[in-house]
Amino acid sequence: MIPEGARKVLKSDALAHFTTLDESGAPYVTLAWVGLDEDQVVIATLADQKKLKNCRRDPRVSLSVATGNRNDFGLDEYLVVYGTAEVTEGGAPELLQELAYTYLGPGVKFPPMPNPPPGYVTRITIDRISGVGPWT
Repeated sequence: MIPEGARKVLKSDALAHFTTLDESGAPYVTLAWVGLDEDQVVIATLADQKKLKNCRRDPRVSLSVATGNRNDFGLDEYLVVYGTAEVTEGGAPELLQELAYTYLGPGVKFPPMPNPPPGYVTRITIDRISGVGPWT
């Protein structure tokens, strides 16, 4: 179960730093739009990018999201999600359209192209949550 404060962050328009592990075991970090499907974090990608190849090879991932809030001690709040990723083909344009309403605004069309490729959806099952905020 995701704590309500963490759920709010993951449904906000804050970008996530998405970390996967490359072939050498080194971290590989990208920015991503994220959403929630019940208790899984979801990310959509049109092209088969390095982060997806990394997830297929080693599904251990993490996300870091800055909230823009500062706590009573003066510390910036942030959420860290550690989990296991599963990449599936298809569904990316639909998920990107849904996330675009959060990240770009109501009424926007995204992806901004006719007949986008089916792409890939990454589902992250959360193993643990940390960071600085009401979820810790």
